[in-house]
Amino acid sequence: MRTAPACLTHSRVTITPALRAAVDRLDHRSRHQAAYHLGWITAGGAPTNADAGKAVRPALALLSAEAVGAPPEVGLPGAVAVELVHNFSLVHDDLMDGDEERRHRRTVWKLWGPSSAILTGDAMLALAQEVLLDTGLPTAAPAARLLTRATRHLIRGQVQDLSFEKRPHVTVEECVDMAAGKTGALLSASAAIGAVLAGAPEATVDALALYGDQVGVAFQLIDDVLGIWGDPAVTGKSVHSDLRSRKKSLPVSHVLNQDGPLSDELAAWLTTPGEPDEEELRRVAGLIEGAGGRDWALAEAARRMALAEDALRGVDLDAGARDELLTLGRFVVDRQV
Repeated sequence: MRTAPACLTHSRVTITPALRAAVDRLDHRSRHQAAYHLGWITAGGAPTNADAGKAVRPALALLSAEAVGAPPEVGLPGAVAVELVHNFSLVHDDLMDGDEERRHRRTVWKLWGPSSAILTGDAMLALAQEVLLDTGLPTAAPAARLLTRATRHLIRGQVQDLSFEKRPHVTVEECVDMAAGKTGALLSASAAIGAVLAGAPEATVDALALYGDQVGVAFQLIDDVLGIWGDPAVTGKSVHSDLRSRKKSLPVSHVLNQDGPLSDELAAWLTTPGEPDEEELRRVAGLIEGAGGRDWALAEAARRMALAEDALRGVDLDAGARDELLTLGRFVVDRQV
């Protein structure tokens, strides 16, 4: 059985030629900016080998085909498609959040402007559907439908996330529902799309989708922990990045929905105008941790991962692929926190 890093390396090596071929279909400007975002070239166009992300979603797509007894190549169009949708969301997310760096490089919108970032993201989103439908497989349409539905829920999650910024109070349930859309929906589709392309039974596809959904919520919980307490060398973002933008992330939401002086203090701080300095951000991060926000998020991530594992054990899957799916999920949840 491969380790999680080996799975991710295999995924990246497997999808890169097909992903490059797909991106080559784009117009010159969109192709250049997409290639830059994916780490293939510098802003000036020189070849480079920058960090292109872990390729978790393509790895899930390839493994889901193997899990139902198909060769991983059957899941390759799905793997390319989910990677394109993921990167469409990142390009737009950077713009919406005002993030000037991703993976220690300047973001697309910062280099070429908001309009170009929107169009480049849109181009990758459209290309994802084209890649699936061009396979000519009878299962291509169901796979495209799965990915379209996941994208709709991803956008719903983003809409919720933005709306939370303007609301004084957000429940934990609302925050989890947002995470299930923003992060869980595409991971769910990734974990099922290879099986859909392979023509697997509906019950098997549903189990794989549930696994991906639960891993997605766990992933977002850990991401929110890293957004407050993460090491910039690991996250590629500034320390306390989510607090700096006063984001109502899951640990923050957990504290806000408690009764007591720490909850009241945090609620008051979130509505305080002005740019917080580093000392203030450290104080608020300590407040959230002291109120149990960090411990709750880590425990809930572990609970969600257990639900994901239960989903895979409830259906007949290739034992090796199932073990690798479980290993990959644990790797995602056990990132440095």
